[in-house]
Amino acid sequence: MKIVSNDGQEFDIDSDIAKQSTMLKMFFDDECLNSIIECSDGPIPLPNVKGSLQKPISLKSLNKCGYDACTLGDATKLNVHLVPHSHDDVGFVKTLDEYYYGSRSDLQHAGVQYILDSVVLALDENPDRRFIYVEIAFFYRWWLQQTDEIRNKVKDFVNSGRLEFISGGWCMNDEGTTHYNSIIDQHSLGLEFLNDQFGECGRPKIGWQIDPFGHSREQASLLAQMGFDGLFFGRADYQDLQKRNTTKSMEMIWKASANLDRQSWLFTGILPRRYSTPATFSFDFIAPDDPIIDNINLPDYNVPERVQTFIQTAQNESMEYATNHIIMTFGGDFQYQNALANYKNLDKLIKYVNDQQINGSNVNVFYSTPSCYLYALNKVNRSWITKTDDFFPHAHHPHGFWTGYFTSRPALKRFERYSNNILQVIRQLNTFSNSQLRNQIFSLSEAMAIAQHHDAVSGTEKQHVANDYAQRLSIGIDAALNVINTAYSKLLIKDNQSTTTEIQQFLCQLTNISECLPIENAKQFTVILWNPIIHPVVGYLRVPVTRSYTVRDSSGQIRSELVPVSNSTKTIPGRMSNATNQLIFKYNLPALGFNTYYFEANEEEEEKFEITKNEICILQNQNFRIEIDEQGNLKRIINLQKNINITFLNQGFYWYQSYSGNNSQFDFQASGAYIFRPLTQDAKPISTKRSLKCIKSELVQTAIIIFNEWISQEINLYDEGEDIEIEWTVGPIPIEDNLGKEIILRYDTDIKSQSKYYTDANGREVLQRIRNYRPTYNYTITEPVSGNYYPVNSRIWINETNRQFTILTDRSEGGASLIDGSIELMIHRRLLYDDNLGVGEALNESAFGQGLVVRGKHFLNIDLPQTSALYHRIHSQELFMSPLVTYALINSSYMNYSNLYRQTWSALSDILPSNIHLLTLDRLNEKQYLIRLEHYFELNEDEKYSYPTKINLQSIFKSIGIIEKILELTLDANLELSQMNRLHWLTDNDELLLQTNDSTKQHSLVDTNIILNPMQIRTFRITIV
Repeated sequence: MKIVSNDGQEFDIDSDIAKQSTMLKMFFDDECLNSIIECSDGPIPLPNVKGSLQKPISLKSLNKCGYDACTLGDATKLNVHLVPHSHDDVGFVKTLDEYYYGSRSDLQHAGVQYILDSVVLALDENPDRRFIYVEIAFFYRWWLQQTDEIRNKVKDFVNSGRLEFISGGWCMNDEGTTHYNSIIDQHSLGLEFLNDQFGECGRPKIGWQIDPFGHSREQASLLAQMGFDGLFFGRADYQDLQKRNTTKSMEMIWKASANLDRQSWLFTGILPRRYSTPATFSFDFIAPDDPIIDNINLPDYNVPERVQTFIQTAQNESMEYATNHIIMTFGGDFQYQNALANYKNLDKLIKYVNDQQINGSNVNVFYSTPSCYLYALNKVNRSWITKTDDFFPHAHHPHGFWTGYFTSRPALKRFERYSNNILQVIRQLNTFSNSQLRNQIFSLSEAMAIAQHHDAVSGTEKQHVANDYAQRLSIGIDAALNVINTAYSKLLIKDNQSTTTEIQQFLCQLTNISECLPIENAKQFTVILWNPIIHPVVGYLRVPVTRSYTVRDSSGQIRSELVPVSNSTKTIPGRMSNATNQLIFKYNLPALGFNTYYFEANEEEEEKFEITKNEICILQNQNFRIEIDEQGNLKRIINLQKNINITFLNQGFYWYQSYSGNNSQFDFQASGAYIFRPLTQDAKPISTKRSLKCIKSELVQTAIIIFNEWISQEINLYDEGEDIEIEWTVGPIPIEDNLGKEIILRYDTDIKSQSKYYTDANGREVLQRIRNYRPTYNYTITEPVSGNYYPVNSRIWINETNRQFTILTDRSEGGASLIDGSIELMIHRRLLYDDNLGVGEALNESAFGQGLVVRGKHFLNIDLPQTSALYHRIHSQELFMSPLVTYALINSSYMNYSNLYRQTWSALSDILPSNIHLLTLDRLNEKQYLIRLEHYFELNEDEKYSYPTKINLQSIFKSIGIIEKILELTLDANLELSQMNRLHWLTDNDELLLQTNDSTKQHSLVDTNIILNPMQIRTFRITIV
């Protein structure tokens, strides 16, 4: 039927929904409404009541979705919320494309397009049926291929609550190896699509993390800030579950931030059976049990047995949960490719189980969704236990600790971080250059979102799938180059100049191995560094060169030095460069802007560095002194400014031999892509001998320590540097001895750390870890090494009263402190056995016909505990959002170039607070922009920066225009914050989760100043005049 509002707008409305609409009942009584609906052929006009409606009736107001569509069951019975679902991995043993189309059935029989086709048919058959869907990467692709008729049908399902989107991200992201920036982005990408196509009824209210391998506190905090009411997941540690099952504590209020109070609280539930169907009740052809045979005349008639088995299953499950509501997931990996078979049997099961109520059964089963289950729990008058730590590490049995994936595929983990760096920069370039190329950014946005999947950046996929993830990122980066060149064509040219010459910027993505082929032997070229941070940044750049160059910036010639490329670099397999030197110079970049550096070939300069070999090596700048003995052992680091001295008992590479079991029982669990299980608990040194080369110049001092032909490290101390850079190179890891190897870089100090160490959660808040201890259950030690490994996404430290040793990482790694004073980080793995958890192949990466070589960096800092945050907060952000370096070949002289082009530019003219970070800047359309700002210090971390801070939004938009309107949104940017009304919950300490939005009202033009509290992220849609 159609209705028309009094301003002439016409809407299509389902008749059944219209009959239930409280809005229509305001104007018609039931009898009149029924007769109008049944008899009217044309649009139904709404009569003017008291003059007119304040607003036109919207489709949203007449829909029955979300909690309004929920069946809450019977308060006198055990209510079983039956939830049909399909868990569709965005890549795992097949690529995303293979999964979508259903190809490569030899690997897995799975075709997502058939699941969605089939579910639409099944939902259309029976209005009682429900289905939930999660992975928007698949749904988006399917949606683009549908007719208007199918799209309208699906919209009806969504608007009536029969099809519900859960989580709403492009994928179900990993929680152990992801960064919070990318978690937010991948959710925002999916939720933007859902909002565009389905409006309010498409907005998810529940997080659904049923398959990730351990759960991060930061993930829960982010979901709460997105306005979610709850989170359900499937995996928890087996020892944790043993306690929770017996104490009915499977559901809780997760206090997911030590800084944000109730903004971060989230109702959280652990599902029974992870996410699978109850035993013997699978009606899916992938893993079929017997169907419901309800012809009483047949010998195979099984209704009584099926009903009694189900009732007993429900009763058993209820023993582990705290209310008279339980949830039963019916589905699994890529199920419902023939949804009619599933639903036909589920319809029967529901009918026959409920029929037993007249015989005294208290089981009441009905189709439901996770949000309806949550809503039912919310309506139960009770309080809930709380949790403040996280769910790492995860083990599913005494020898099955899922801590290997914290490091698996380290090259992919680094490439994902680098790709995100580019993504954030091109969004900024698109914004400040007024280019309107957001559609060209989508390729990289989507590739990054897919890479967050829990079998992507985690490193737990087949090799050809990992290659596919990397290729998608590479294609996205290639597409981003057009955005970069379009932006610089506008930003570089001076206001009073014009040119027909196009300067093509390009990336050199292999400079980490001293390779940039296009600039080799070039007479002149430019290097542009874009600083994506809203504060000035100082650092050093190394450019691989085959000759000597003079380097100039806007002020003229700057100091630069040639240093030799190491032999370890020259011998990396696949390196094609002829560069034998690196040219190093110091940059000082303006906030949120760029500097250009002009390189011009000159006569070969004399070497300005000193080299010693196998002698005592002292590296010293204004801040640190590093002492290395003649055998290449790091002995001491001294903070010269604060007179803090740390002695190293050992520092270097060690390896664990991987357990090579056959997985036939717990004791024979092998180490694999997911599982880290060493054969013995003592790591072996890579080598008992080392060679040392010490190179000193004015800008950098380096100790090159070679352990053997496949592993080395460079310790770099830059002039005025505030940390010590450790560049490690590992591979090809030898396997000729048929032994899998897990490589760690270990730092053994004299700090008395008292079993405590500290790791970050997804790059944000830091949690204290205690060796061999879990805060919420009695922990039995079965794997002393892997059971103490935690994800290190950006930093790890140990400390005592007056000393703190902090390490920053350039990618996610697994880390631990197994003895006091020690930190070890796993940096590479090469294994020969699968751990029998689904991948079906060993984690044995190779390139150029041999084992994969991986290179990365650690950054070390020695400081007082009370001042260390000033280092690690600022420097971890600078590391994560590094300057983007682009190169261009130039035919003009420096004078002509500098006359025509800007060599420095900043979007900012004001000095902005040092504790505020620009997380997102995205141009949405001609006049609207999305911006996220965050306070990235925690409470009580720093005496100066751990306090509420004011910032003027207009400062960031000054080069673009005047702010006309500011609208604050939820973190995922799909809901006005003033409209966020989360469910209220009561804790067992009588604390009420009641979140108000009094301080988050819409801002007007006269008030562009906002305040950010420690660890707070605020999201705004800005309209510019």
